[in-house]
Amino acid sequence: MKSIVTFLILLITFSMNSQNLPYYELEEVPKEYTAGTVASRMVDGLGFRYYWATEGLTVKDLKYKPTKEARTTLETIDHILVLSVMTLSALEGKEVDFSKDETLSFEDIRKMTLENFKKSSEILKNAKDLSSFKMKIKRRNGSVEEYPFWNQLNGPIADAIWHVGQVVTFRRTAGNPLPKGVSLLTGKVRK
Repeated sequence: MKSIVTFLILLITFSMNSQNLPYYELEEVPKEYTAGTVASRMVDGLGFRYYWATEGLTVKDLKYKPTKEARTTLETIDHILVLSVMTLSALEGKEVDFSKDETLSFEDIRKMTLENFKKSSEILKNAKDLSSFKMKIKRRNGSVEEYPFWNQLNGPIADAIWHVGQVVTFRRTAGNPLPKGVSLLTGKVRK
């Protein structure tokens, strides 16, 4: 009985949280191709994939890890949050802050990550010059390393896409495939 109640609470919580999150579906494409709109759409594709990779995950899914050396699904999702912070920080002209709030729930991590992707996409969509977006990483010795926007593409953005694929694989292996009707090609959900 207790497990049924826990399941129902989780289901209701996931449903309530999912209703106000970005990337249930992708918005219409921009009218013109610019460096900013292309980079924005890349982040949107990541956001859409992340939304559906993390939608409907169970406690069992979040604890899953393929080997004892690997990260759990939740640890992988937490890493994606860090990558989203790296991207947004660069776009907002801030140093990357790697401090972590250990009290975040899965729902909080998911919401923050999706919102970070959405904010990043909006900044990029309106950008005229991507060279102004520098990634600044403060190292333990106090020095700050600076990287051009190119490193965002092959660094945090590509890495996040990679890890979203891992989340999908982990959930499938744990017996919870992606929800039916999600079209990664069109960015829409077939009813």
